[in-house]
Amino acid sequence: MIRLEPALVAALAAVGGVIATSASAADLPTLPPAPVPVAVESFAGGWYLRGDIGLSNQRSDDPKNPLLDAAQPAAAVETLQSDFSSAGFVGVGAGYRFNSWFRADVTGEYRGRAHYRGLDRVRWIGANGFNQTNELYFDKTEWVGLVNGYLDLGTWYGVTPFVGAGIGFAHVTIDNFRDIGTIFPSNVSAFSNSVTYADKESRTNFAWALYAGLGYEVSPNLSLELGYRYLAMGDGGTGETYRFDGVSTVRDEWEIDAIHSHDLKLGMRWNLQAPARAVHPAPLSRSF
Repeated sequence: MIRLEPALVAALAAVGGVIATSASAADLPTLPPAPVPVAVESFAGGWYLRGDIGLSNQRSDDPKNPLLDAAQPAAAVETLQSDFSSAGFVGVGAGYRFNSWFRADVTGEYRGRAHYRGLDRVRWIGANGFNQTNELYFDKTEWVGLVNGYLDLGTWYGVTPFVGAGIGFAHVTIDNFRDIGTIFPSNVSAFSNSVTYADKESRTNFAWALYAGLGYEVSPNLSLELGYRYLAMGDGGTGETYRFDGVSTVRDEWEIDAIHSHDLKLGMRWNLQAPARAVHPAPLSRSF
């Protein structure tokens, strides 16, 4: 009978355990590597909606009346005041972000009532000095539609500067026009007053705009904008004008040319693309 030494028995037992463990491990399937998240885009792609509010700072050429000027040429006219009041506006739109630096949208807005006040004085031919004043008043509103493109110039600490341009139309309405004229006794024997009223008139013009501003991403879906816009809206004018001076009634029209505005805008863009979400493979099922 062969007798094994205790040390040899222990060594054989250890080798057998390693062989058994290796065999059991070979029977188990290899676990897959950790899943890599897969971004899933929403149906909307890069589409977004936007809304804007703002305040205008409007300008135009001085109002003029070609028919009246031709009929009564003045030696000198000096404009003393020509101002629009500020007015609010509100707009909505929809757009698409093509990549990280270019986006475009279509916008429509209503621009609220701006009040104009003008004052001039006239020296008629033959007068020794200025002998007439005219006070001009009217209200102006617009509907504006634009197609816009923007370049985003990179992002620093969540803030993205941008520039842009747009083209479209402006529907300009002039109403509540009145001209209050006073002639002082220079080459006339007494004071003479006249009050002129005009019909409401609307015109649709080509419009264009330039933009500059800053955007801030509040969340993957929401961005805020603070921007400046120069908006050119073309010409406006009154309808038929009725002048009652106690002597005659005259019909003519006034022109308000080169209407433009320096606008301050606060905007919001809502991205319709849901944030990307991770998709993991189904867990491996096995039996023991």
